[in-house]
Amino acid sequence: MATSYSTPGVYVEEVSTLPPSIVQASTAIPVFLGYTQLTAYNGRELKNVPTRISSMLEYKQYFGGPAPAKVTVESKKTDEITKPVVKLEPSAHKMYYALELFFRNGGSNCYVLSLGTYATAKIAKDFTDGLVVLAKEEEPTLIVLSEAASLGSAIYYPICNEALKHCTLFKNRFCIIDVLDNDRNATILGATFRAAVAGNLKYGAAYYPALKTSLSYIIEDADVKITQADKTEKTLLSIKESDTAFYNAVKLELSNPQFNVELPPSPAVAGVYATVDAERGVWKAPANVSLNAVIGPVVKITAAEQEGLNIDSTGGKSINAIRSFTGRGTLVWGARTLAGNDNEWRYVSVRRLFNMIEESAAKATFFAVFEPNDATTWLKVKSMIESFLYGLWQQGALAGSTAKASYFVKVGLGATMTNQDILEGKMIIEIGIAAVRPAEFIILRFSHKLQEA
Repeated sequence: MATSYSTPGVYVEEVSTLPPSIVQASTAIPVFLGYTQLTAYNGRELKNVPTRISSMLEYKQYFGGPAPAKVTVESKKTDEITKPVVKLEPSAHKMYYALELFFRNGGSNCYVLSLGTYATAKIAKDFTDGLVVLAKEEEPTLIVLSEAASLGSAIYYPICNEALKHCTLFKNRFCIIDVLDNDRNATILGATFRAAVAGNLKYGAAYYPALKTSLSYIIEDADVKITQADKTEKTLLSIKESDTAFYNAVKLELSNPQFNVELPPSPAVAGVYATVDAERGVWKAPANVSLNAVIGPVVKITAAEQEGLNIDSTGGKSINAIRSFTGRGTLVWGARTLAGNDNEWRYVSVRRLFNMIEESAAKATFFAVFEPNDATTWLKVKSMIESFLYGLWQQGALAGSTAKASYFVKVGLGATMTNQDILEGKMIIEIGIAAVRPAEFIILRFSHKLQEA
């Protein structure tokens, strides 16, 4: 309705001629559930409070440092030379190092959900309660449960099932699952995992095996216990000035790669998701990507073994392998969701592309709630969604030589709605998308060409 004016003068009115636009929703914002050194900051409680961070500096500020590893050193004298025999027992709490590995692999923004301090005993209920808390947070799109992996398969895999249910409920989240290293026998890899995980398979992907990283445990000198030849006990700090040679020998031994941090693969994979999304787009499969700060997988997987991981004819529960290749480093060598037998949702990139489009369109169409359910509103909504999909097609996210072959948007009386639908206040929009799929198997066919003359 035009504004009524009473005073003579010049008035400026701005008339909107363009439909609302769609802003692409976030796609790689993981949330890490686990235990931290601190659960409060400046008097503010952080336990069970999803907290957004963007660097390790922020993590340390809010949640403190790593859990101390138990280090014992025995002083052993051989040929008049005193050598240290070092034993390192890492803590079960590795949240700090998981975040460090995530950032080393290109991760940026993420959430940390602290379930308690290092003094808290790990229990499954903490993680399932954390998922309930997470339901109130809108932004996270990836769930990482690497901290729960040390609980063992009987406890960890049911937690993964709850996470998959959570992702299915919200439809804009995706769970990155670790297949445990002991889930292996002479013939079958991941048999326990496949038997335990059931339902909601298209909203998660599994990775195997664990990684030997180049990250070193942060160890304070005062925490290193030394048993000397005469059975007296000291700390490394106490001999720093009095026995410099032995002190340096211990520090050198602690820097040995054998004492580097071993972690489940999910934190590194979450970083890969973030990197690929930023550099290429969510439609690019997060695979054939080299991992940073990783020496190699704890278990070497052969091509024959990967056949059984990649394709599971019984349940379709594909497990993505992480493998080392000469001259190329350690690569994520799989791009399947757990729904490996599903032609629609077989690939991680396809599932996450639909997640992004669905979330983006849902948020953008909020403007139409309580608007007149007529042709004018339908046209605005259709134009907005078509413009968004056209931009994705131009970027290579959708398959098809033309935009028309790549997607369609339908809305209107007789097309998607009946008169009864309109009376009930329903505006039904149908969107069809042809997603690009990864070239998982590249086949080169060679033959002899016979001499012609």
